[in-house]
Amino acid sequence: MKRSFLIGSRGSDLALTQSRFFKAALEAAFPDVSFGIEIIKTTGDAIRDVSFAKIGGKGVFTKEIEEALLSGGIDFAVHSLKDLPTRLPEGLALGAVSARETPNDAFISGRYHSIDELPRGARVATGSIRRRSQLLNSRPDLEILEIRGNVGTRIEKANSTEIDGSILACAGLYRLGLQSHIRQVIPTSIMLPAVGQGVLGIEIRADDDDATRIVTAFNDKTVEACIQAERAFLGQLEGGCRAPIGALAEMRDGIISLAGYVGGYDGRDAIRDSLSGQAGDSAEIGHQLAAKFIDAGAAEILAAARDAESDSAAGVV
Repeated sequence: MKRSFLIGSRGSDLALTQSRFFKAALEAAFPDVSFGIEIIKTTGDAIRDVSFAKIGGKGVFTKEIEEALLSGGIDFAVHSLKDLPTRLPEGLALGAVSARETPNDAFISGRYHSIDELPRGARVATGSIRRRSQLLNSRPDLEILEIRGNVGTRIEKANSTEIDGSILACAGLYRLGLQSHIRQVIPTSIMLPAVGQGVLGIEIRADDDDATRIVTAFNDKTVEACIQAERAFLGQLEGGCRAPIGALAEMRDGIISLAGYVGGYDGRDAIRDSLSGQAGDSAEIGHQLAAKFIDAGAAEILAAARDAESDSAAGVV
């Protein structure tokens, strides 16, 4: 086995915090091996004043990192798993997943303590069509604005008078030590998280035996089974990581329970359902739940949502 490995990471505070966490875990497991971090700028990092719908949502935070991995410039790619498409480029594989941080979304505001407290017509910002759909499904009176920027920028805007609140992932806030800004951990009955939210995904070259051996020490088997169900659900729906699709799988006593959501751009058309089964059948649980959604009209809802997002003139705050 070679004695040094390079970890590819985006340059944001959150991405580097996550990559350093992964690096520390590997150093503890393999003290005689050297691990470094290479910062790689992605399309999503470079373009911050345009909505994801306009720049093309698929792979905007992963493409350049995967190219470096395929070329041999790095040995591991650390992703927020929710950003990683279900179909990976040929030659790459999902080598490991981390333990899961709190998967819920968080409500951030300088004036209000919860979504329920928001007055009619309140302005809430999010960069996610999934969050937009579920917010409007529960509160159709809200005005939803597009937001870009890093976690710190989003918190600053949420605490300003420009908007009444914003939605971020709890996981990122906890990892950065910014959980004091959370006004409400949004219940999953209101907002299901993105597939893989709260989990780090470690991508490797499929034929790299050394990287495979090393990354196995980082892998969480329980989370892996849950993620297989969630990603099978998303992949079967062919929604992509920027679609208005939410899912959360949880395991208890060898049983996986998977809850899913598909909604329209304005939240009026929505499907919620769930399915449980043995952990050994995790991918099949995801496929079966997706089939139920397709039978209920999910494909038509998603197609309409894509069209509505492309035509949207929503401003970016």
